[in-house]
Amino acid sequence: MSDPTDNSKDDSKRGQLARHRSLHPHPDQVTDPLFDADPFFDRRDAVQVKYEMLRAASVEGRPVSDAAAGFGFSRPTFYQARAAFDRAGLAGLLPAKKGPRRGHKLSEEVLDFAEAQLDVEPSLTMVVLAERVREHFGVQVHPRSIRRALDRRGKKNR
Repeated sequence: MSDPTDNSKDDSKRGQLARHRSLHPHPDQVTDPLFDADPFFDRRDAVQVKYEMLRAASVEGRPVSDAAAGFGFSRPTFYQARAAFDRAGLAGLLPAKKGPRRGHKLSEEVLDFAEAQLDVEPSLTMVVLAERVREHFGVQVHPRSIRRALDRRGKKNR
């Protein structure tokens, strides 16, 4: 039989939610009675809370402002969640990956420089080219990233 004072399972779930950026930022603001009635419902799980918020408005017909407030979110967050859910289903409620969406260090200027270096010296290795980019622009870029960016530009077979 499990010890009711053992919070290790609770702490483990909280850690997992935090690690996956699914921890509700304001679980104390979730006032909907659904989250008091059954331990299945976890006010710390932002994905579950957002889904239930959308369900309350859509299925139960609750006004958006009431649904958002009852689940600890703002109206803009409600509309963002609804758009994401409409676009991708439950997966749309998962938090988006943070960080740059592409090789932000490889600007057009850097790639133009790399191409010019290769035009002058076609036998240049990507390792040496990466070093020249670092010296000239002060940015550290992996040689393979340069190769891929040049390939996307149509500069293959170099």
